[in-house]
Amino acid sequence: MALVQTELDSRGVFTITLDDPNNRNALSRQLTIELIAAIDRVAEDDEIRLAVLTNTGKTFCAGADLRERSTGGDNLQAPDPLALFRGIIDSPKPWVGRIAGHAVAGGLGLAAALDLSVIDETAKMGFTEVRIGVAPAIISVICLPKMRRSEAAAAMLRGRRFDGAEGARLGLVNAAVPPAELDGAVDAIVDDVLAGGPEALTATKSLLRTVPTLDRDTAFSEMAALSARLFENPEAQEGMAAFRDGRRPGWSPDGPTTW
Repeated sequence: MALVQTELDSRGVFTITLDDPNNRNALSRQLTIELIAAIDRVAEDDEIRLAVLTNTGKTFCAGADLRERSTGGDNLQAPDPLALFRGIIDSPKPWVGRIAGHAVAGGLGLAAALDLSVIDETAKMGFTEVRIGVAPAIISVICLPKMRRSEAAAAMLRGRRFDGAEGARLGLVNAAVPPAELDGAVDAIVDDVLAGGPEALTATKSLLRTVPTLDRDTAFSEMAALSARLFENPEAQEGMAAFRDGRRPGWSPDGPTTW
């Protein structure tokens, strides 16, 4: 049976659900392969405007499948876990997280890789790797830029779990809300994102990655060129016309009219 469920709605929202609750949605070979396939589809399918990643059960993702790891097996057949993180971070589409359960170790890294995410405030998060004798190596690449060093040191070296509200304070997710408010908070984010132009969203996601890596003069030069290109494209012309006319732009038939 499939461990990752997908659904595309009429607005272009592609919902991906981790659906292996009996194994705490751990990153087994099968789940990882299916999730990578869904990630690839997001990038390649022009009908998809944005992706929402969520889960069934009480755990969003428990990280590596330790039972599978402990039994060994043919490592040559194992999927590349980096493809998960790179696929989301480098995706041209926005990724929204509906984190409806615990997110620890690699599962925390998966949540942190998303562009915009909301977690159930009662869910637990944690860098628990040191307690099984390993380090949060791969996910540190994602999480450390979001955190102050002193707080990262405390979280990673102590290996303790903390609640979703603390995860939001640390910057690992955008917000933590009571369970009953999770769907409404995610829906509000989705509505906001759908109000943006698809090409503009792709450009914005790209600059969020690249500008912090550039020196100031290079950043100004490259962003000035990007701004000029964007203002000339048809999407911007439609957006400015919609603003002038007080109407919704063509890409947002159900979006807000306020600016």
